[in-house]
Amino acid sequence: MSVLRLCTRSSILKSGVRSVRPASIASVRMNSSAAPATPVNPKITAIVDQISELTILETSALVSELKSRLNIPDISFPAGGAAPAAAPVAAAEEEAPEPVQEKTIFNIKLESFDAKAKPKIIKEVKTLLGLSLVESKKFVESAPKVLKENVPKEDAEKIKETIEAVGGKIVLE
Repeated sequence: MSVLRLCTRSSILKSGVRSVRPASIASVRMNSSAAPATPVNPKITAIVDQISELTILETSALVSELKSRLNIPDISFPAGGAAPAAAPVAAAEEEAPEPVQEKTIFNIKLESFDAKAKPKIIKEVKTLLGLSLVESKKFVESAPKVLKENVPKEDAEKIKETIEAVGGKIVLE
């Protein structure tokens, strides 16, 4: 019986069950009559027989003693009862940085503009937003101000290029 199987029996003890014989022990006994592929050392067979006859309390004491003598650290298993081999894999996954998702939706903000380019920017804002000339002038003069919200990346870049071409400063947020 492996140390892992002993640890499993120990965890049954901690859960409050008094005397339960796991199916794995019964299967060891059933399979012991079949001829093994490789010869097993009689000393190991005797130890397995002795361990399989222990109560849960005795098994818990055996596991504790083996851990202390062999310097085996306590292993905490996930609540789902996953295999111990999954623990190092999960730790490696946690350490790996998550891929940064590229932003695809932007808010377009008019930060500032060149005073000489003010009429051109008013005209572009009027066309872009469908405002009247007076509204567009008030909008541009109140910069910094958000032109459009929730714009796809391609459209936002086109608008940015257009406004910057006539002398405005755009920030994509």
